[in-house]
Amino acid sequence: MATKRLSVGRRGFLKSAVAVVATARVAPSSATAQDSPTTANQNWLALTREAALEPQLAIVDPHHHFWDVADRTPERYLLAQLVADAKGHNVRQTVFIECGSMYRADGPEEFRVVGETEFVQGIAAESASGRYGDLRAAAGIVGAADLRLGDRVAPVLEAQIAASPQRFRGIRHGGAWAEPGVLPNGSVATRGSNRPAVVPHLLLDPAFRRGYAHLRTYGLSFEGWVYHTQIAELTDLAKAFPDTTIIFNHLGGPIGVGQYAGRRDQVFAAWKSAVAELARCPNVVAKVGGIQMVVNGYGWHERKQPPTSDELLAANRDWYLYMIDRFTPARCMFESNFPVDRLSCSYTVLWNQFKKLTKDFSASDRSAMFRDTASRVYRLPRS
Repeated sequence: MATKRLSVGRRGFLKSAVAVVATARVAPSSATAQDSPTTANQNWLALTREAALEPQLAIVDPHHHFWDVADRTPERYLLAQLVADAKGHNVRQTVFIECGSMYRADGPEEFRVVGETEFVQGIAAESASGRYGDLRAAAGIVGAADLRLGDRVAPVLEAQIAASPQRFRGIRHGGAWAEPGVLPNGSVATRGSNRPAVVPHLLLDPAFRRGYAHLRTYGLSFEGWVYHTQIAELTDLAKAFPDTTIIFNHLGGPIGVGQYAGRRDQVFAAWKSAVAELARCPNVVAKVGGIQMVVNGYGWHERKQPPTSDELLAANRDWYLYMIDRFTPARCMFESNFPVDRLSCSYTVLWNQFKKLTKDFSASDRSAMFRDTASRVYRLPRS
């Protein structure tokens, strides 16, 4: 029997969680009923303050987004907002990851995704002027393309590279989906019609794989964004195309809501087995982070006060250490996933937990995870 498609996007999780943040939580005294969700979130984050640890430690943040959209939280996240969040930590460079921003309004449908790269290329040039400090935002850019176009995706890839020849590095065609009923209704949203579609078992689809085969031709990597139930499909893809680099996003999206709420130990056991098999593929590297989303089930956004770095680390330590053990530091990179994870914690607190996690690691291993792996994989200029 055919499975009804259920696409689960970040926008749905954010909209659902914003309602909780704005109504279920006791607002700080400086907030008013007229505050936007963005202001409410900012005031809430301010309730937990930490100084950035080891402020000289060089960081490349390999996963964040830019957007200016009314129904996201924050509504606007551009260079100024990123610089403000990163203040205190020594973030040298960042990599932008596609999120459906600023697609072209006109022209052939398959080429509209190029508008996002053009948009981010402009932000990168703004950052490179030095006007916003030493941080070089979007030193690498990962865009979107509908790989189900098969061979017809080649000119789209060429257009993406042409839009940012010195920065464009890869493609993300998200594959995270869930069967109907797995996730709470309030956390489910139809994926934007302008973005490449997510369908069941996307990574196994023959048309998708015909398009995927072109990534090697253009020297592009692939961002593997799936839920934990699909990690085996990503492993199959990695084995089928051993010459294409895959960056494993967000620890494989362990689900902690809906049917998986209260089953963290079971999810962890299944996740470990799948991750161990994926890590055997030498063409896969891993991003360590990105599990403070609503779908991960920690419920940080429902608290009266956001978590400290110690609280984050207590919740995440076992997941992080297992990833690092299986992939090794040379194949791991810490990520912020901002501003998506901003719904749960501040940028300062997030990176403080990574620094605390690795305080007993060697200097070379720490350098790999905070900077060197990302620089190598995304071929960034030394900064």
